[in-house]
Amino acid sequence: MKKSRFSESQVIKIIKEQESGKKTTDVCREYGISQPTFYNWKKKYSGMDQLQLKKLRGLSDENKRLKRMFADLSLDHELLKEVLEKKF
Repeated sequence: MKKSRFSESQVIKIIKEQESGKKTTDVCREYGISQPTFYNWKKKYSGMDQLQLKKLRGLSDENKRLKRMFADLSLDHELLKEVLEKKF
């Protein structure tokens, strides 16, 4: 996945600029982003502050870790099933 030029905290700052009264076209031109990109960011990050962003990032990291753990355990389970089937 392509890494964004802007961090999540910068994206929130850009959205807050637009919400404070600046025109969307001016904000997009100033930061060199397209309007669809801005609206995607707004859909994803609108209404968030820095604390909520940290919680979201922490939850997504934990989710990745748990998915990896589940994949490892399910692989181990399948291997054990195969071994048991071959013994009997």
